[in-house]
Amino acid sequence: MVSSSEHNEAADLSPANDEIDLKGRRVLVVEDDPMVAMLLVDMLDTIGCEIVAVASRLEDALEKAQCLSFDLAILDINLEGANTFHVAELLSTRGIGFVFATGYGKAHLPADLANAPLLQKPFLERDVARALRRAVQSTS
Repeated sequence: MVSSSEHNEAADLSPANDEIDLKGRRVLVVEDDPMVAMLLVDMLDTIGCEIVAVASRLEDALEKAQCLSFDLAILDINLEGANTFHVAELLSTRGIGFVFATGYGKAHLPADLANAPLLQKPFLERDVARALRRAVQSTS
């Protein structure tokens, strides 16, 4: 069985990924589990990112995705039973990179979002950094 960390590493195929500086990048966190949100905020702070906002409900996530200024987002796919695919589409339209965080894998992603970076739960700080760097690459 492959661990989530190995899965997260295997999903990253770019050798130049570690050269992308994440310090000062402004990040929107969309996560409905308060403990996971706090963990992400702590990890992002350690990585050097600035947390713009945390949204735990779909309506709030959509509003923040449309109105706030930020560089990247981490989107939990499932927010209390509602998916965040509309948030991802809005971010794509705005040219903002994003990462899906999930415990379910890519099988649940729609075809037009299947190439988005995936952060498999549970994750480590290095997995978060690696996924964010892939999101930066995908918008470059």
